Amino acid sequence: MRCYGTVMRFDVGVLVGTLALAVLAPDAAHARFGGPLPDLGEGDLASFEEGRNAFRTTEDADEGLGPVFNDSSCGACHRVPAVGGASRVVETRFGRARLSGFDPLDALGGSLIQVKGIGTVDTCDYAGEVVPAIANVTAGRRTTPLFGLGLVDAVPDATLVQLAASERQRSPQTAGRVHMVADAPTASTRVGRFGWKAQVATLHHFSGEAYLMEMGITSEFFPEEQCPQGDCAALACDPADDPEDEDGDVEKFLAFMRLLAPPPSRPIEGRAADGATVFARIGCDDCHRPELQTGTSDVAALDHVTFQPYSDFLLHDMGSLGDGIAQGDAREGEMRTAPLWGIRRQHRLLHDGRATSIADAILQHDGQGAAASAAFAALEPSDQRLLLRFLRRL
Repeated sequence: MRCYGTVMRFDVGVLVGTLALAVLAPDAAHARFGGPLPDLGEGDLASFEEGRNAFRTTEDADEGLGPVFNDSSCGACHRVPAVGGASRVVETRFGRARLSGFDPLDALGGSLIQVKGIGTVDTCDYAGEVVPAIANVTAGRRTTPLFGLGLVDAVPDATLVQLAASERQRSPQTAGRVHMVADAPTASTRVGRFGWKAQVATLHHFSGEAYLMEMGITSEFFPEEQCPQGDCAALACDPADDPEDEDGDVEKFLAFMRLLAPPPSRPIEGRAADGATVFARIGCDDCHRPELQTGTSDVAALDHVTFQPYSDFLLHDMGSLGDGIAQGDAREGEMRTAPLWGIRRQHRLLHDGRATSIADAILQHDGQGAAASAAFAALEPSDQRLLLRFLRRL
């Protein structure tokens, strides 16, 4: 079995909370952020490079950009510390909280704001959207890194379902739940795992939806434009015919993300290994599960691989740390467990970037994360330092 990153114990396909001494995989010491998975064949490497180039390419209105959008290339937001990474970009979602439940205000362009427009086209003037006055909920959503998501994509749905069942038995007070969502490319219902609300099940869906929502470019599985500020009549001057993805960019983005290597690991040894023990002792690994395993894949580098994302990719009730936005069956207070791999290169943390340090992020945990947060606050300063030393190795 291939293993990427640190070595942890794995029990019958279900994660356990104990940590073993971590070691580097054979080529992890030489890996860099933004590189391809190790041991790819020539064809996959060519697909990775083609996808990375498309990911960095700037689009214009004649190619389908807009009419409202957030940026003109994927790489504009996913670039730190390398192409495919995160950034300081924080997008805005909005809606209206009612006694009957959350209203995303779709008719007013919700729930995601597109902040830019392509300007004047014929008789139409396309400007960026704004939060409508009727909205009483707004939330920031930080750009997240894409490193290693091909591995996450390759985890069988059954593994995450089983993991949720295991958590209900092992630690019911912090147990997460799966978010079942519609997957457009397969026209099926799958287990969500991507996005702050686990609202996306596959990288294929993620590629097409992001192309539409962030750049306004329609494609095979997302053929309809988003109406600017909800005004569908404004689409009359859209300069490009739908679907606009004539060059197959969605498939290229998919190849790039699928073959993008996880964050390069560092050895967890000495005091960092002691910190890993503290991490487990105070219950951080109830949700930030160290290890997962992929299923069968046609790409050898994704086939039955054990990897260490430090997430269960499940929804948890985070109390006051929830963002107030409901998506699909994910409630206002629920958030997907954020993976911790690569956290050492992220300068803003939590869904809206409010935390500027790892310690700050831990202390702001609430709801099902409150007990671990309180346990961290109660640690001796020396144990806090050990735990933070461990996290800074990820």
